[in-house]
Amino acid sequence: MTGAEDPSEQPIVVWDGAPNLHNPLLLVAFEGWFDAGECATGALTWIRERSEARRVCHIDPEEFFDFQESRPHIEIAADGERRIRWPEIECHVVPAAPPHDLVLLSGIEPRMRWRTFCEGVAEIARGLGCQMVVTLGAMVAGVAHSRTASVKGSAANGELAARLGLDSPTYQGPTGIIGTLHDVLDRAAFPVVSLRVGVPHYVAGPPNPKGTRALLAHFETVTGVRTGYRELDSSVQTWEQRVDEAVARDPEIVAYIRQLESEADRTAEENLPSGDDIALEFQKFLAEQRESPPGETPPDETAPDNRD
Repeated sequence: MTGAEDPSEQPIVVWDGAPNLHNPLLLVAFEGWFDAGECATGALTWIRERSEARRVCHIDPEEFFDFQESRPHIEIAADGERRIRWPEIECHVVPAAPPHDLVLLSGIEPRMRWRTFCEGVAEIARGLGCQMVVTLGAMVAGVAHSRTASVKGSAANGELAARLGLDSPTYQGPTGIIGTLHDVLDRAAFPVVSLRVGVPHYVAGPPNPKGTRALLAHFETVTGVRTGYRELDSSVQTWEQRVDEAVARDPEIVAYIRQLESEADRTAEENLPSGDDIALEFQKFLAEQRESPPGETPPDETAPDNRD
């Protein structure tokens, strides 16, 4: 072929390498509408920065972004060289996170060709032999910053939802990239779980360590993978104090928050299984899945050849 290459022939996923992993889980979060307070991407950043994470691939942004909307940035490196940094969707692996290695996929939410993009995510899950995909999200809600951040979990797989005490999705209507990704993964026979936290709409700006902590804690409860979420306690306390000081200046907001607190206190918590019971059922489910690996294509048909 001469001249410009046909974009249709360009790979969606650009691999740096694909190490052998131990029962890996793919954890996904995107900056954008479904990341209020940057809680979801903050959770992945927290895990990545506290571990010996290694980038194994990225999704080429050229076909999935409107660069007038998500503009690249010009940066001057330490050596004085001027470079352009493009929007990125990067994938890192975190080894030795018992009982699972983790695969972390995060970046700016893609704007175009969602189905093709999500097929690329499925390629990553297959190529690295991931047993399950967990998506993280955060949405503004009528909740009080002074009460426990509530995390909702759901799974389209009825058996998985029942065993882990999760909801089965009932929403109908317009969806986003996460809804599209769940559909593609469901069709590819990948077990997928959604975890999302509610963020107070009157203080939805980033960062929100309380929402990030809640997502990490719930992820640890469900999967048994340690996340070190308790190390965020001091940051959460500082954040709550700052919000208290900010809202104290407006009596109307204070009254509204008191109403939200009363509603939260009246709402009875569901009697969910203990954390140990949930983690045990999760491991049993994955052990059964290993007898019939998820995904339409065996891992060795889609993974790159340059495995470590």
